[in-house]
Amino acid sequence: MARTSVRPRRVARATAPARARAVAAVEPGVLDPRAWRVRTAKLPVWPLAVMFALMPLWWGLGVWYFVWPFFGVVLLALLTTRGDVRLPPGTWIWLIWLGIIAISATRLERVTSLIVFGLRFGHLFTALMVGIYVYNLARDRVSWVRIANPLAVFWLALVLLGWLGVLAPKFSMPSPFQMVLPHGVQSERFITDISRLDSTEFNPLSRNPIYRPAAPYPYTNNWGTAYSFLVPFVLSYLTSVRRGRMRMVLLVSLPVSIVPAFLTLNRGMFIGLGAGVLYLLGREIARGRVRLLLPIAGIVLAGWVVTLFIPVIDLITHRTSTTDTNLDRFDLYAQTWAAVLHSPLLGFGQPTSVDTTHAAEPLGTQGMIWQLLYSHGIPATICFYLLLAVLARRLAAAVTPSGLWLSSLPVIAAVVTPFYSYIDPNLSVLCFAVGLGLAAVDGPVNRDGKETGR
Repeated sequence: MARTSVRPRRVARATAPARARAVAAVEPGVLDPRAWRVRTAKLPVWPLAVMFALMPLWWGLGVWYFVWPFFGVVLLALLTTRGDVRLPPGTWIWLIWLGIIAISATRLERVTSLIVFGLRFGHLFTALMVGIYVYNLARDRVSWVRIANPLAVFWLALVLLGWLGVLAPKFSMPSPFQMVLPHGVQSERFITDISRLDSTEFNPLSRNPIYRPAAPYPYTNNWGTAYSFLVPFVLSYLTSVRRGRMRMVLLVSLPVSIVPAFLTLNRGMFIGLGAGVLYLLGREIARGRVRLLLPIAGIVLAGWVVTLFIPVIDLITHRTSTTDTNLDRFDLYAQTWAAVLHSPLLGFGQPTSVDTTHAAEPLGTQGMIWQLLYSHGIPATICFYLLLAVLARRLAAAVTPSGLWLSSLPVIAAVVTPFYSYIDPNLSVLCFAVGLGLAAVDGPVNRDGKETGR
């Protein structure tokens, strides 16, 4: 009897691997079961909270842009310590892109330029780490709400600081960090811009300046870029989470945010969001569904109501008619492209100030595509758009309303590239939201917070 009772266990142990191989052979589409197991050593959420939820603190100290690359190193350390890291789609393209950009540093003319180059490269690296970290958190079955809450708090801070620009448009002061910077470092315009505390951006030479909300960013275009990336995320959160205090706060914040958003007068922001809406409507209509029509109609209605009190079209017309912003941009674009032809493979390392254009901005600014072309060359630019295409195709598999909103992000990111550059914390904002969407498409995620909002 004893021998009889032992034999089945030996047979079970001996045949379990063979049985797994047989299943895989019969069903070649089934992934290795180990790829779907719930890991015992989960990544912590607190690094995302420190990065995104504490953004007002970093901005108030004047160190936001400077500490961001260090957060990327922390995320990398946590990922490598835990090990067994899943890489989301497009990671290898991103690594090739970073490699080309790193090589383009050889085109810098001054050693001191390495400071700004290194800072921008750190932002690119951190964005990749954020995307991988969020993707692995979600695939580890950490609650979707716990992961998303830091970015939701970031959104709320963006809206509040936007209102600071509405209520206190002339607020401006040096940050504590700027006051301790060496004079030689302060001479770099970019360093001064990102370390100073300004609630708005305006033309100081104008007799009737238009104050456009910008905080926590140095430029109002960055605020508009963040807004265009975060609105789909907020709508995704609201369609996924049905209860909870955060959901109620986000519901209130969305219409409240329209006022500072409109006062930025960011045409590219409106174009990007409009392209995202058209993309989603086109997908839904092609599939015979209309479930997004109601929320989109609600957003459009809220925007129309705000225009009754804020003459956005008139303000934009007044701004463009009293300045040479359009002519300056086109002149800058033409000069940038002419310069790119002299160094098409690696560019010039970073934007450069010249005296051959009417615009006050350096060559290689006023748009992501122009910064990539001028600073890092045509191959780097192609890699970036290829990356957006891969992400858009993968997210196109989303079928839930929450996933659909997130699937619009690569489209929005591509459409705003002629107008806005986002080699700054905004790229991490984009990768955070995209990482959530990719995780939901690629495998089961924990939706425990769907009904409770906890």
